[in-house]
Amino acid sequence: QVQLVESGGGLVQAGGSLRLSCAASGVFFSINAMAWHRQAPGKQRELVARISSDGSTTYADSVKGRFTISRDNAKNTVTLRMDSLKPEDTAVYYCYAIAVPEMARSYPYWGQGTQVTVSS
Repeated sequence: QVQLVESGGGLVQAGGSLRLSCAASGVFFSINAMAWHRQAPGKQRELVARISSDGSTTYADSVKGRFTISRDNAKNTVTLRMDSLKPEDTAVYYCYAIAVPEMARSYPYWGQGTQVTVSS
C-alpha cells in the first residue's frame, strides 16, 4: 500500500552536488523513520542518512559534513542533499521508510533506487 519513488540521481563531477528526493504514496496513517541507503558495486548496502519522525538525524561517518537529510511531513517526502561529492559516493541510492498502513502495524518499505555516479 506504500510506494517510495526516488528522483534526482545522475552523473556529476567530483566536488559537485546533487539532491535526491523520495516521495511516499499510497494509503497509510503515518511514516516513522525515513532514510537513505546506498549500495556500491561489490559492496553491501549501507545506511547513508536517517531521519526520525521528530527530526533527529544520523549520518554515516563517510558523509558527515557533506550530506544533509531532511523531510517534509506534510508532503511525505525525504530529501538528501549531497555536497562535495567524491567518486567513492558512486552507488545506487535507495529510499527507505517505516510506514504504518491503515489500521495495521508498521512495515519497512524500499524504493527502487536511483543511480548516482561521481566522476573524477
